[in-house]
Amino acid sequence: MNVLINGIGNIGTTLLSILIDYKSKLGINTIYALKNGKVSSWNSVELGILEDKGVIICSKHDSKFTPLDEIINKIDYIFDCNASSIGLENKEWYQTLKNLKGCSAQGTEKGFGIPFMTGINNETIASQKFVQVVSCNTHSLSSLIMSITNNKISNMIEGDFVIVRRSEDIGNHQRLVTANVVSRHLDNDIGTHHAIDVKDLFLTQNTALNIQSSDITTPSQLMHTVRFNLKLKELPKLNKIENSLIENKSISTTTKFDSNVIFDLGRRYSPYGRLFSHAIININNLLIHEKDKRIKGWAFIPQEGNTILSTIHAFLIQTKTKNTLETMNYLKTDLIRPEW
Repeated sequence: MNVLINGIGNIGTTLLSILIDYKSKLGINTIYALKNGKVSSWNSVELGILEDKGVIICSKHDSKFTPLDEIINKIDYIFDCNASSIGLENKEWYQTLKNLKGCSAQGTEKGFGIPFMTGINNETIASQKFVQVVSCNTHSLSSLIMSITNNKISNMIEGDFVIVRRSEDIGNHQRLVTANVVSRHLDNDIGTHHAIDVKDLFLTQNTALNIQSSDITTPSQLMHTVRFNLKLKELPKLNKIENSLIENKSISTTTKFDSNVIFDLGRRYSPYGRLFSHAIININNLLIHEKDKRIKGWAFIPQEGNTILSTIHAFLIQTKTKNTLETMNYLKTDLIRPEW
């Protein structure tokens, strides 16, 4: 199996590191990476690091690297890790590749293919060539809903989410705001795109959710955070809710209240310096309203890192790799710490 990562940014480089280390487990022979932008003195070092790890760097224009035309027909699967509609633009090209078994794009590329998140709609993408791995916030909200309802979605009457966003990644310096910025609600009933995207994801399973979302961007470059408020038909006891959160292998818990502390712990102790859990919940800070059957609380969101396992799972499903669930459980055990 030959794979190509198109886009060597935050998601692409983390994905490359994992694919390199788990090649045999994932059934991968050769890993190629496409460098789209111009190579200059300041970013050539990073490409050298990837080459030292065994990645073959390709280019459409730069003669220093392997010409893309020479290898593109050998590619079985493409991980498109671009943003800002670049993945959507690439789809027309991907459709011409006759030997391609499958392709995934990331959360910003809505419309690239069927929305996917590991554990939500695995069976739905089995026959799909193009998949859109949903965003980090969609992962967190969806996992919260699944965990708090203990996988009984019909028990949820409504959900309301407020996402407190960081401005941009710690390695960038383009969109950092100087004060809080509130986002426009795109829909009078649903709110921002976060709830819209979660609803679209669950609709692939013919499940309609009554949820709303709002978001505010803050002068931070570390982590997103979400304040959740779910109204249930039947409200379990607090210890059962806590157990359900702890037992979800895609979620981590914490008793810490500072996102910078958790971010730093992830940088120091988590594989590749990334946090891979869908959400990190303040397990000691839940609010229970027994009268109107509501549960409220806070969770930190590891953006970029929390979509990686879904990206790998999509690849395994689309290429019909054997022992997919076993492999995913193995990766979760290696990459996700249950507590921070």
